[in-house]
Amino acid sequence: QVQLAESGGGLVQPGGSLRLSCAASGRTFSDYTMAWFRQAPGKEREFVAVIYWSGGTYYTDSVQGRFTISRDNAKNTVSLQMNSLLPEDTAVYYCAARYGLGRSMSYQAPSYDYWGQGTQVTVSS
Repeated sequence: QVQLAESGGGLVQPGGSLRLSCAASGRTFSDYTMAWFRQAPGKEREFVAVIYWSGGTYYTDSVQGRFTISRDNAKNTVSLQMNSLLPEDTAVYYCAARYGLGRSMSYQAPSYDYWGQGTQVTVSS
């Protein structure tokens, strides 16, 4: 089984930056589609960004131009660089994975079968 662990969350002022990391187990990490989701209190889990086995990426409109997802297959890690943070970015951020997942099904949480425990991001003055 694949195990995921997020880190890097914290408290930051509006306009600030954070970098989240997700460490994954498994020697076939490079074959997995990896994504970031977030969930704020009282809201559904929301898609944020995805990076495919091919290296392609896709972002939800609300973070496009501010967030960057990347992966280092040699280190089995995925990162989310978050710049120009807004209060509405406040949420628990989760790393998710599924082997070989394609674009058409990659924006919905039920498509993923492996999840980390989450890391809290709070954007506030």
